[in-house]
Amino acid sequence: MTAAPDSGALPVLYSFRRCPYAMRARLALMVSGQTCELREVVLRDKPQALRDVSPKATVPVLVEPGGHVIEQSLDIMRWSLSRDDPEDWLAPTSGNMAEMLALIAACDEGFKQQLDRYKYPERHGVPVGVARDEASMFLARLEQRLTQAPFLFGQHTALADMAIAPFIRQFTGVDAAWFAAHWPSLQRWLTGWESSALFASVMHKYAPWKPGNAPVVFGALTSASLQA
Repeated sequence: MTAAPDSGALPVLYSFRRCPYAMRARLALMVSGQTCELREVVLRDKPQALRDVSPKATVPVLVEPGGHVIEQSLDIMRWSLSRDDPEDWLAPTSGNMAEMLALIAACDEGFKQQLDRYKYPERHGVPVGVARDEASMFLARLEQRLTQAPFLFGQHTALADMAIAPFIRQFTGVDAAWFAAHWPSLQRWLTGWESSALFASVMHKYAPWKPGNAPVVFGALTSASLQA
């Protein structure tokens, strides 16, 4: 999709702090040093500017200075990392891009629905235990991988880790004690991510954006500064 060119020099990112899709987009933008103007969205009161560039009006949405609109979080991640990938997220030490994309698809197309049923059983009419058991099939796949290596695809963080971690974080919010007792390798992996400088850098709270607000610049940190 293409919108009217933005008068600013930076890409514009419409985001929501707690949304896992928006979170993974911010992770890739930050680690690759892709500076943008961040516009924090209140989901119950979405700004017209977001609706104008993306009728689906879900976050994240990235608008390039030339007006090109990227509406999917994974596409934003790959767009950012294609410009600079200082930590080799696109080059895992085990497996390949096709395998990473397949695991991410299993998260997005299956686990996410099971996660929603687990978080909101009354809304979906599914007992918590049933929803948890369904979600556990995906968790078991991740646990098995993480018993063999510190990250999902080898010895360092890769695209799949950062695309999936925000959804696992949401899952643990329902019953953290149960999760830690059943998935020790996943818990270690998640704790490492949540305690990282990168995670802290993308979880800063911003006031909701309104037209006329001073621009909020996001992504100015470099990979080197994150590791310092």
